[in-house]
Amino acid sequence: MALFDFLEKERTVAGAGFNRWLVPPAALAIHLCIGMAYGFSVFWLPLSKALGIKESIACAADIGLLERILSSSCDWQISMLGWMYTMFFVFLGLAAWLFGGWLEHAGPRKAGVVSAVCWCGGLVISALGVYQHQIWLMWLGSGVIGGIGLGLGYISPVSTLIKWFPDRRGMATGMAIMGFGGGAMIGAPLADKLMKFFATPDSVGVWQTFLVMAAIYFVFMMAGALAYRVPPTGWKPAGWTPPATNANTMITTRHVHASKVWGIPQFWLVWLVLCLNVTAGIGILGMASPLLQEIFGGQLLGVAVAFNELTTAQKAQIAAIAAGFTGLLSLFNIGGRFVWASCSDFLGRKVTYGIFFVLGFALYASIPSMAHGGQLALFVGFFCIILSMYGGGFATVPAYLADLFGTQMVGAIHGRLLTAWSAAGVFGPLVVNYVREYQIEHGVPKAQAYDITMYVLAGLLVAGLICNLLVRPVADKHFMSDKELADEKRLAHERDAAAANGNVVASNGVTSPLTVALAWLAVGIPLAIGIVLTIQKAAVLFK
Repeated sequence: MALFDFLEKERTVAGAGFNRWLVPPAALAIHLCIGMAYGFSVFWLPLSKALGIKESIACAADIGLLERILSSSCDWQISMLGWMYTMFFVFLGLAAWLFGGWLEHAGPRKAGVVSAVCWCGGLVISALGVYQHQIWLMWLGSGVIGGIGLGLGYISPVSTLIKWFPDRRGMATGMAIMGFGGGAMIGAPLADKLMKFFATPDSVGVWQTFLVMAAIYFVFMMAGALAYRVPPTGWKPAGWTPPATNANTMITTRHVHASKVWGIPQFWLVWLVLCLNVTAGIGILGMASPLLQEIFGGQLLGVAVAFNELTTAQKAQIAAIAAGFTGLLSLFNIGGRFVWASCSDFLGRKVTYGIFFVLGFALYASIPSMAHGGQLALFVGFFCIILSMYGGGFATVPAYLADLFGTQMVGAIHGRLLTAWSAAGVFGPLVVNYVREYQIEHGVPKAQAYDITMYVLAGLLVAGLICNLLVRPVADKHFMSDKELADEKRLAHERDAAAANGNVVASNGVTSPLTVALAWLAVGIPLAIGIVLTIQKAAVLFK
């Protein structure tokens, strides 16, 4: 056991000279790696030809589902591979809920290490699944085990960052959660290059790519996990004075135990706020490419022709333009996570979410008229703003929870709230896809098939606005007593500054400015490369 003592929470308490600005890049190192979950679709097409290489080898028409899953003689359908995406976010939400309380007691370093082992170990198991051509191994590896790694990695820095930045809660969580949105920008191009490098006449290069990415991610995630530090109890930034207790009734100085939040109305209101905001955005994010192509068709090429009347070559051209649109949306998704969460430090969380819902309603409701008027620039601009608020919702909600329920167990409470993401991951695509299909089946032209969807999503945002307006300060009866708080701090292995300084590792001394700069460069350079590549792809829209 002594071998792993460095993972114990007591061993991560920061010394007096520790620089808090080393914690955000540590969180980013983990989030940029697990954020590749958003980019996993880059593997679907090659994997659908894993055996045939040039063309897919179809399974026999009369083969059963179980036989199809276990077969090693015919290629997988993209619909089967797509289940991985669903499993990612279902298991992310479940893991965040089930292990959130453990994380508060074990500390972010131990959770980060377990996340690295699960996410990277899942990639290794997936590589074996591809090599043996057993899709169930991929589902188990990346879907289940990797999904658990996603959940732990996602919530591991939340509580710690909020405690390090009580003066800028929104900005701190926005910096980390921005990385989850940016992971695919780095990982997808990297995966594409690796698959081309490893491709041979007998292999599409996916299993080798999984192994290389697992190794790279493991190094980055372990570095991030080992760099985590927690502040001593009672720590506050130099020169910062906590606001007066009655200055903002929406920001509490007390703490709610995570086990009690299921019975608190405010938790369910914020759950609905997040779920409705994400439902409205996630369905559009998944359908962005066909949405632009079907609505504007030949107009994207300067030709007055509907989508179905385009030639194969023209459809290939507008597919490239739509890929640029998707890239642009991902940039605004990422930027919104930092910008909106930072703005919430000044506007307040409730007001920020109010803006999301009011502005989102106005944008969604006006999109059909933008589309029918052929106003492409406004259409693209509106969706960019919508996706910035989708990302901003994710990044703002941890600070919203800390304001309402206190900081002591905000990581565990956030974990429980992420079940709203799992629900939205099902509802959003269902609303967009099925309403579209119903419209088309009843003779509605593809260019108009999204009109009803936009009005439905606008309606969801009205419901979200009502839920947000109903949020009030939490009643006194729900907060922990002084004794309960002391017991929880003991379980969480928290120590005050005097007790902690004799128990920290030597590296917790004065942090060198060079160390902070190198840490930011380590995560900043890959993120900058990903942004540049995405901008290059999005530039097609403006040619």
